[in-house]
Parts: sequence; structure tokens; C-alpha cells
Amino acid sequence: MDPSFDLIVLGAGSGGLAAAKRAARHGARVAIVEGDRIGGTCVIRGCVPKKLLVYGAQAHHQLADAHAYGITIGSVQSNPSELFRRVRAEVDRLNQLHVKFLDKADVTRIEGWARFTSPHTIGVSIERGAAPHQELTAKRFLVAVGGRPSRPPIPGVEHTWVSDDMFNLEELPKAVVVVGAGFIACEFSCILRGLGVNVTQVVRGKRLLRGFDAELADAVLEAMRHSGIHVVFEQTVAAVSGQPGDLTAELADGLRLPCGGVLMATGRRPWLSELGLEAAGVAVEDGRIPVDADSATSVPHIHAVGDVTDRVNLTPVAIDEGRAFADSVFGGRPRQVNHKLVASAVFSDPELATVGLSEEAAVERFGADEVVIHRARFRSMSRSLPATGAPCLLKLVVEKSTDRVLGCHMVGEHAAEIIQMAAIAVGMGATKADFDRTMALHPSVAEEFVTMA
Repeated sequence: MDPSFDLIVLGAGSGGLAAAKRAARHGARVAIVEGDRIGGTCVIRGCVPKKLLVYGAQAHHQLADAHAYGITIGSVQSNPSELFRRVRAEVDRLNQLHVKFLDKADVTRIEGWARFTSPHTIGVSIERGAAPHQELTAKRFLVAVGGRPSRPPIPGVEHTWVSDDMFNLEELPKAVVVVGAGFIACEFSCILRGLGVNVTQVVRGKRLLRGFDAELADAVLEAMRHSGIHVVFEQTVAAVSGQPGDLTAELADGLRLPCGGVLMATGRRPWLSELGLEAAGVAVEDGRIPVDADSATSVPHIHAVGDVTDRVNLTPVAIDEGRAFADSVFGGRPRQVNHKLVASAVFSDPELATVGLSEEAAVERFGADEVVIHRARFRSMSRSLPATGAPCLLKLVVEKSTDRVLGCHMVGEHAAEIIQMAAIAVGMGATKADFDRTMALHPSVAEEFVTMA
């Protein structure tokens, strides 16, 4: 059988796009199959539109504080409908850019939903679940279809939103219940509150942002509560009743919360349904596709990257996995992705950013006597005149015997921008002495990282 392509990529999200373009650059005949819009979760219904909404919410705060700088602008009124319209327009623009990038890279675009019919063949359907209207063969396949939000199986859950739905809203209700403790829940709680919505966040456990440094998570919680977000811990939503726009979320203890919408930010799962992985012989484990360090599945010529593998589910990681696959297989430059040191951020208000080990993880690995914590907590200069907002928290986790910086963490303005650069130093094995002998850039928030006693 003469294969139609050297590589067929299933899914045109961040990882799939990166792999397809890089493989084509190496001279491979590449096709990419996508039944939805080109760009994937990050561009269409994730990182990009979410960050634009974050900026929209922050703009309201900045204008409200203008009087502190001697600027009189009258009352500040939010128009969420116009903000959402503009965000969708920008997403449309980016979608078309990605289409053009594929065409420029000479990648064949195939519209439809792909399903394996054999280890070397996929069928493509115009509609999900329908019979295929064409079949394609390839020497290699890359599964990069990402993940999808999950909802708990409770009565009335069909009336709730998931994160995908938020970007299609035409207007915002007066009150919203957000369910979840992760970064998506916290980010949307802050966005909604910044746009004038009354927010109650319901958390099953005892803390927010599990997996992040606990002290930083507490700092975010403090700021959220200060902004007026009501956070309820150790509770779950047992049922949702009513009609869209007029709902009641009933908690497990019987408390009823009237609201205009319920956002279920209760996690995401790899999207493996209807891929026909069993026909290809690809093993699935705990709802994900297990892969080796080269992103190869149990079938050597089928690889997988991004959220379907459930390793580190972040856009830059998926992109690097896709490029590493293409470089290794088609470029003659074998390399593997380092998943051990990945910077991440939560675009709450204020934002949290981190790289390396949290205090808890460092203590667990090295022991409490071998971990030294340095921290600075203060109100940034940008908040001095308005005298509002939560204080910044900067934190270094250091290994006592080697002086090596194990983790660098921050809650405050521009945290993601600062930690991105700090990640370079941490990745190079910088010590606390290296930070100390770096001259401070004054006055700035980031200088506190190099002046901590």
C-alpha cells in the first residue's frame, strides 16, 4: 500500500500545528485533519481569549483607580457584551492566521473528524460519528486532539457552562456560581468579578490551586476574597435546577444559591472518544494515551502529544513535544522534552507564576532541615497611590547544602513575565548567591528576588 502521506496529524491545536509545520519544513508530506476550527483550545477557547478577558477585567480596575493619579474620568461602566464581541473577533483573526500558516508551510488541510480504521489508515467524516467519506493512509500518525472539559454527573448539569461556553456569552448575569479549585475556576472567578458579576466559588477540598505552593495559593485566596469573591470550601454542588439565566445551585449541605449561571470548572480529560484507537492497536490507560520519552504510543509508528497524553497539560509543552517529535523523526535531530522544569502561571487577579519545586514538594524530597525559604511580601509601588489591591508575595525555595534555588514563585503584578525570565536561571542551576550578586533594577517588583536577606 502506497501511503498518501509521510505524516497525518489528528488535531489542529497547538501541538498538532507545531508538529505539522516542523515536519513539513523537514521535507515530509504532511496532512492535518481537523473537524473544528484551526487553532485548537488555546487559540479558540482557552489561553488567548481568556487572557484578553483578563485584560478587560483589569482595565476596569485601572480606570477606577485613575483618580489616585489626578485623573478625572467620571463613572466607569463595563460593557461585557462589547468586550466579548471584540475577543471573538480577535479569535477569528487568529484562526485565519493559523490557516494561512499551514498553507504557507505546504501542509494539506483536511476538514473533518478522523478515526483510525487500521494501524495505517484513518477514515474522515464530515460529522462526528458519521460514516467516513474518505480514507487516508500514512507512514506515521500523530494524535494531538487535546482534551475537553468534564462535568460531574449531577441532576441539572446540562444547564451549566463549561469553560468553552464562556467565550460565546452575549451578556453576563448578575450572579454566577463557579465550581472548582483549579486555575480555570480561579481565573474565571476573577474575570467575572472584575466585570461586575457577583461570584461564589464552590470548592470540594480545603484549599485552592492544589499542586501549587500552598502559601501562594493562600495569597491568591486572600486577594480574591478582598475583591468580593465568596469562596466556599469543603462543599460540592449536588444539583442545579431552573432554566438558563435563572438557576439555583444546591450544595450538598442543602444551601441554595440563586444565580444566572453555573460554571463547572471541574477538570479536563483527554478527548479519546471516536478516535478508533482500538482499531489501530493503540493502548489506552486511565483515560489517556501512554507514551514514552519520544512521544511514541504502544504502536511504534503512531505518536501522541499534548493533553491526550496527560503529562504536563500546557500549551508550550504541547508545542515543544510536537516539534521534538518532528525534529526526531523527520529532521534527523533526535531530542526529548524536559517535563521536569516547566514554568506555569495562573492569570487570577493578582496573577500567580511559578517555576521549580514548591515549598511542600521540596520538603518532601529533601527534608525540612535541608530547605531554606526566603520571601518578601509588600505592596507594590503601583498600588501606593490608590492604596488598594493585595500585596505581592515573592518566594525562593533553596537547598541548604548546595545553595541551589529549587523553586521561584510569585503572586503579584507581572508575575508571569518575571518568572519566565527567572526560569532561565533556575534551569541553569543558579544558587541563592547568584541571585544575591545580581544588581537590583530599582524601583521594580522583580528586584526583591535579588535583595532578599
